[in-house]
Amino acid sequence: METEHIKAVKNLYFNFIQAWNERNSRAMADHFTEDGEMVGYDGSQAFGPEEIHAHLEPIFSSFPTPPYYAKVKNVSFLSEDAVIVRAIAGMIPVGKTELSPELNTHHTVIAVRVEDKWFIKLFQNTPAQFHGRPELLDQMTEELRALLPK
Repeated sequence: METEHIKAVKNLYFNFIQAWNERNSRAMADHFTEDGEMVGYDGSQAFGPEEIHAHLEPIFSSFPTPPYYAKVKNVSFLSEDAVIVRAIAGMIPVGKTELSPELNTHHTVIAVRVEDKWFIKLFQNTPAQFHGRPELLDQMTEELRALLPK
């Protein structure tokens, strides 16, 4: 059974993903603590909400970023006020109708509770390349495909 805290942490993650899908850099950045860190798919780093916003804004204004289809795989509490969320995500590029496996990614979030509200301390976006193990990429893609609207 999902506890209230697990639901709150999942909501934090999915609201963050929704902000990406809406191409809203301010909403994404507002999910972070003042000293939060974002590590992007390409390895770029941004620190704190203002820098994260400044990093994302030109991406959204210059590139047709596709939406994420995401699934939380695990929520693990480190303490009452700190949690690790592991998720997987995939994208359907603009103009396409299928997930592009080369865009599949692992998301790792460390979230902390500040005065009864959850914030992202670290968001890490790691490409799911599975070098030499194409069956793992296929398995992940199928798992994500199940999230797509029918």
